[in-house]
Amino acid sequence: MFSILSFVIFIRKVAGAGTIQTPATKLAAFIVLVVFFIVIILIQLVLLLFVKHRK
Repeated sequence: MFSILSFVIFIRKVAGAGTIQTPATKLAAFIVLVVFFIVIILIQLVLLLFVKHRK
């Protein structure tokens, strides 16, 4: 999923809002994607620790 979304970010020329994508805006979108996936991974790790601790 991460790879597909990264690929889409870097190949598109126009964003969904109709703005032209520059290298800076592509990088910003990629950073947002990375932060989102890091947050998801951290939430999963915390939940895993709580589940393991209860057993």
